[in-house]
Amino acid sequence: MSQASNLFTPFQMGALTLPNRLVMAPMTRSRAKNDGNVPTDSTVKYYEQRASAGLIITEGAQISPQGVGYVFTPGIYSAAQVAGWRKVTDAVHAAGGRIFIQLWHVGRISHPDFHNGELPVAPSAVQPTGVQAYTINGMQEIPTPRALETAEVKAVVEDFRKAAANAKEAGFDGVEIHGANGYLVDQFIQDGSNQRTDEYGGSVENRARFALEVVQAAAEVFGADRVGIRLSPTGAMGGINDSDRVKTFRYVAEQLNQLGLAYLHVIEALPGHPMAPQPGQELVAAHLRKAFTGPFILNGGYTQETAEKALANNEADLIAFGVPFIANPDLVERLEQGAALNTPDPATFYAGDDNGYIDYPTLTETPVATEQ
Repeated sequence: MSQASNLFTPFQMGALTLPNRLVMAPMTRSRAKNDGNVPTDSTVKYYEQRASAGLIITEGAQISPQGVGYVFTPGIYSAAQVAGWRKVTDAVHAAGGRIFIQLWHVGRISHPDFHNGELPVAPSAVQPTGVQAYTINGMQEIPTPRALETAEVKAVVEDFRKAAANAKEAGFDGVEIHGANGYLVDQFIQDGSNQRTDEYGGSVENRARFALEVVQAAAEVFGADRVGIRLSPTGAMGGINDSDRVKTFRYVAEQLNQLGLAYLHVIEALPGHPMAPQPGQELVAAHLRKAFTGPFILNGGYTQETAEKALANNEADLIAFGVPFIANPDLVERLEQGAALNTPDPATFYAGDDNGYIDYPTLTETPVATEQ
């Protein structure tokens, strides 16, 4: 099948040569159940099992205590966290893989329980809608956040820089800036959540400034060809919205295009996916594909068939898979061989122990009689 060969062909992505075009998408798994939000030995095994991906992008890792918004999620700001991630990168590299870490600040999608009773921070004091905070005390309502002062915004940029330096020390091949899904970088970009009047608000040039400064800071640590960014221009998490998404995100992509980044990673989910654009909503990804001439990753409910079609149509250079990688540590091999896929268990996506985390069988571990 001629299209199938696209998915399994090598690709030069920034500083790295990838053996195939399947990217393991960043996915929160909430398994860092310890006092320091440190990756565990099970985390090491989880990523090692999936090292045949062209590129692994880890779950979001908080750049600072201020960036935390979910229980049991790992960080990349302490020495213990760096040491924990070093075990992950060593294992993935020993298995022949390549791995970026996703640098994450949730902004307003948080709760005072994570911040010694203080309010979460955001570009502006605009309360998110339609979401709750996942805390040690269960799901809780998210309050209206506190707007960051201008000097504090610049300090957060430096937190991203320090996190990138920590990631380099931990042995990562590069970093992805989490600019998607209604979190802090996204909150600055979109005018529904950014009502500032300083240099970080108002015009699209000002609203994009924070994202571009963060990317530049990471590039100064790693080199631009080892830095990517993830955007979700049609996403709605937390009520995130913009008055002109095409104009806003096209500007961001045009500016990113000048930096020589490893990639631009865009979530614009296919119909039927929980994050799919609403019927009638204008699609944005194709505009970004034109504006950004570097490596382009699409994500959101892709199957082997739809991934191959997107690659053949030059809609993307790489396709990121999420849930299929959760349930299939050897997803690349299964797709290449046309083998059956394991059935994912959504009840274990964000909770629990090793069950539903590192116990999904590979082809060599799956008795033929029980394949589905």
